[in-house]
Amino acid sequence: MKENKLGLFSLTALVVGSMIGGGAFNLPSDMASGANSGAVIVGWIITGIGMIALALVYQNLALRKPELDGGIYSYARAGFGEFLGFNSAWGYWISAWLGNVAYATLLFSALSYFFPVFGEGNNLASIIGATIILWVVHALVLKGVREASFINLITTIAKLVPIFLFIIIMIFAFKADIFHQDFWGKGGFDWPTVQEQVKSTMLVTLWVFIGVEGAVVLSGRAKERRDVGRATVMGLLVTMLIYVLISIFSLGVMSQPELAELEPPSMAYVMESVVGKWGAAVINLGLVVSLLGALLGWTLLASEIPYVAAKDGVLPKWLARENENGTPSASLWLTNGLIQTFILLVLFSESTYKALYSMAGVAILLPYLFSALYQLKLAYTGESYGGEERRGKDLFLGIVATIYSIWLVYAAGLSYLLMVSVLYAPGIFFYLKARKEQGEKPFKGYELGAAAVILIMAAVSIALMANGTIAP
Repeated sequence: MKENKLGLFSLTALVVGSMIGGGAFNLPSDMASGANSGAVIVGWIITGIGMIALALVYQNLALRKPELDGGIYSYARAGFGEFLGFNSAWGYWISAWLGNVAYATLLFSALSYFFPVFGEGNNLASIIGATIILWVVHALVLKGVREASFINLITTIAKLVPIFLFIIIMIFAFKADIFHQDFWGKGGFDWPTVQEQVKSTMLVTLWVFIGVEGAVVLSGRAKERRDVGRATVMGLLVTMLIYVLISIFSLGVMSQPELAELEPPSMAYVMESVVGKWGAAVINLGLVVSLLGALLGWTLLASEIPYVAAKDGVLPKWLARENENGTPSASLWLTNGLIQTFILLVLFSESTYKALYSMAGVAILLPYLFSALYQLKLAYTGESYGGEERRGKDLFLGIVATIYSIWLVYAAGLSYLLMVSVLYAPGIFFYLKARKEQGEKPFKGYELGAAAVILIMAAVSIALMANGTIAP
């Protein structure tokens, strides 16, 4: 087996590359679709505090629990038992491969600017194109994690160029009167209204920051353990600055109602309104590069989670198989098989990019919440701390990250929580299979009740989707 070790720069690029995917290029309309300038600023402040707390939680956990190489999955397992650990792994995996379906849809929506045959990214031509790209990426990853990570590094650098060009041009095009127009909405400041606006931004900001844990997921492949935490924090700060500038400057170039009406990728059309069609072409090309890199990065992350969980006995043993390059091949085949299935479903259901990324965002809420709770548990109990070592700062970070994660669950809304439960439910059967292989009792204590809640939510969701009450 080859030694595939990643350095600080590659890990940081993986974090940035995983976060800056399609979301950055559609931020202008996604943020403005339900919020005015004032609420957007409040949304970014809440997100900034919450995400920095989460990043520092991952940095701290990586240092205090270096033996937990599965990262986001292993924290929930170590802190709260096998079943919740399993669901953390399962939810993260769902989010990763659903995100790739969303990326594929947006990729061909961007290509339709040059080739109208692709429509909105969910027609037959787009499905065929997405299928080809999916299996090319599959073959690339099979060649080895290091090679795929190097290509991800190159695409990360390449896609930042049009984003920086956009920001520079928007600085000169920004008009304060447009930005301040209906700053809190037409009725002025009204907290209940502003709160709803802020809530509308939460799934958007969650989606664009998914990937902050990317270096932690691949922590077992890092050259230096301390680089994992450094890469997480550095990647988050760079990405956050980029996102805030994109959304704020856009609100000073076009009004909120105008931005809300733009088609994906909205950044291209904001650029076009300032400099003409060449600007939209540059942004769309940048988006294509960005999405190809994000597809690659998330394929790496998505295949790693079932592999690590299977090695730990939480998923069936066959998912721990590797090829001669050290790639988790069995997990990769299962992951891309599901992506292919959902790409085909997009054709028949006409699912949109927004619906797919919303479901991907909700799926990862459980892993984030239990990572924050594990930090809180360690700081409270003193586990992994020296007798005289101060714990106040880490306890505070755990509280902030936990409150933020709970707020995201509330902001997601019941409909998306119910729909995602349908994807969580089949995981129970994988879990039972793994427990049988280990010769262990399936559930302990409250775990049976937790499984029952997931199954009931899934059944209710299926019934509500069948009668049209909720829909993706």
